[in-house]
Amino acid sequence: MLRILTWLIALMVVVGIRRLSLDTTAAAPLADECRGSIGAQQFENLIVPDGAACVLEGTRIDGNIIVGTSATLMANNIIVGGNIQAEGSTNVTVQGNARVGGSVQIKQGGGATVDGVNVTGDIQIESNDDFLTVRGNIVGGNVQIFQNRGGAQVIDNRIDANLQCKENAPPPTGSGNQATSLEDQCASLGSAPTQPTPSPTPSPSATPGSPPSPTPTLIAR
Repeated sequence: MLRILTWLIALMVVVGIRRLSLDTTAAAPLADECRGSIGAQQFENLIVPDGAACVLEGTRIDGNIIVGTSATLMANNIIVGGNIQAEGSTNVTVQGNARVGGSVQIKQGGGATVDGVNVTGDIQIESNDDFLTVRGNIVGGNVQIFQNRGGAQVIDNRIDANLQCKENAPPPTGSGNQATSLEDQCASLGSAPTQPTPSPTPSPSATPGSPPSPTPTLIAR
């Protein structure tokens, strides 16, 4: 009887573990890997593995792009339904009228370029070591550039919320940015003020002259 009971308990444990494994597998989102170049294809999620280089041209990702440590992403004219997330990457470039339904988050890596991208959420660039470019983007949330060490150029972005720059060395440079608030190191990176048209200088009025003296009349003698 004891042996039967022990066998039943063991069977229940095995079934439970298998069911838990199946449930976990079903819940995990599908993700494809990018090594090399991918064109106009569609994916659920995409991972750039550690140390890999990925080039995307016209690719559609319904979910997220995850860029691994020491990896490189060059993405042109892509559509992303979720986020682009990179941590410890060598370089991330997103450009060419790309669209991102979530946010672009690039942290603790090398360089990055976000150029001409329509981002529904935020652009967050933090604790990177190489040069950064954030140019010509339309952003529904905030642009946050914090604690970077390689220099940053922030130019001609249209931001619905705030442009926030803190603890960057050297401070970011740029101009032409529009935001609800331009803060801290980016406070002076707004649109150049329109110079008023100078008023024409009035011509000096003519000074009225004295009436001419009468010409004397000579009388013959």
